[in-house]
Amino acid sequence: MSHDCDVLVIGGGIVGMASAHAITRAAPGTRVMVLEKEAGPARHQTGRNSGVIHSGIYYRPGSLKARYAVRGAAEMIKFCAEHDIPHEVTGKLIVATERAELPRLHALVQRGRQHGIPVRELGRAQIREYEPEVRGLAAIHVGTTGICDYGRVTEELARSSGAEVRYGAEVRVIARRASGIAVRTADGTVVRAKALVNCAGLHCDRVARMAGDEPGMRIVPFRGEYFDLTRPDLVRGLVYPVPDPAFPFLGVHLTRGIAGGVHVGPNAVPALAREGYDWGAVRPADLAGTLAWPGSWRIARRHWRYGAGELHRSLSKRAFTEAVQRLLPAITEADLRPSPAGVRAQAVLRDGTLADDFLIREAPRTVHVLNAPSPAATASLPIGREVARRLLGVLAGAESAARPTFEDARAEPGQGSGQGSGA
Repeated sequence: MSHDCDVLVIGGGIVGMASAHAITRAAPGTRVMVLEKEAGPARHQTGRNSGVIHSGIYYRPGSLKARYAVRGAAEMIKFCAEHDIPHEVTGKLIVATERAELPRLHALVQRGRQHGIPVRELGRAQIREYEPEVRGLAAIHVGTTGICDYGRVTEELARSSGAEVRYGAEVRVIARRASGIAVRTADGTVVRAKALVNCAGLHCDRVARMAGDEPGMRIVPFRGEYFDLTRPDLVRGLVYPVPDPAFPFLGVHLTRGIAGGVHVGPNAVPALAREGYDWGAVRPADLAGTLAWPGSWRIARRHWRYGAGELHRSLSKRAFTEAVQRLLPAITEADLRPSPAGVRAQAVLRDGTLADDFLIREAPRTVHVLNAPSPAATASLPIGREVARRLLGVLAGAESAARPTFEDARAEPGQGSGQGSGA
């Protein structure tokens, strides 16, 4: 097989571009191509989040999320500074509004200290020093949290990687052979590479199966619904509730963005399409795929009460407002203006378990990124390096296996290894 590039990356979000960037840094001279089905980068999870640089305080010690978020936050701030990308280290408050939340808040203090994150415990009066309009029984201030423009970060990663990026290139067919990978896009173009990286986000499980690999999970899309605060002066920075550790969602929070506005949300409800950014976006094939996965029914049975609450807040602005008022009593329904939603690509295992860590898997000539929701944007630079490390190992192994051995050289004509030719 003649190759158009050495490595083909599917997906032009921040993880795909960070992977391309890391591969060219780790192995200079490697020819990398990125295929993105949209007309530009960062059109889905990357460009539709609240722009927070997470500290890593929420995540289990030793997990990839914890290690990569703590490391990635510092690296992201440095990357933004070096490339003149708007960013700010704001810190944030995590506020307990009920007594039942106090033990979980204290556990976060301990976890933050395990991670080496600067954490300050606050009482009622001290909360008001940071956020005069916020009410709570106790809080912690996390000093390393920040905000940035992840769309700009993605664009700069693409530019500085030196990769060839093709937009409007939706992958339809993948053929893997001993000699490499061949991909056909929607317009009939065929691209051949030595190895493949799957960073397709909302469609990563489909891409894995297209490549002939069973990922053991399915993406179940959850829509995150946001509002903009029409009185942004009510909030100075970032204010979060104490999260429920049983769920991967952080709850409705208040985020002052890099442009000065305040985002409120997200609510989290099942989406009726992989790219279902409102209730009117329904794709029967996507919905059928979700309903056919056993894990979808198991998670619904296990967490129906939580889901019912999220659904109620989605359909009732009053209910959503009441949830926000727990943190910000001064807010009214009139203060909330609908804002563009995002969709979280959440991996769900067959037994109904929500994958709670980044999930990266290897296959012949392939690396699949199968679960990379928040804090993947924060952690994108370390994730990219991990993908590069695995990819270069996979590639080296494939090339070693394909190299003729002494026994191969002695074979009679026509008695080769039996591997098929490239697609």
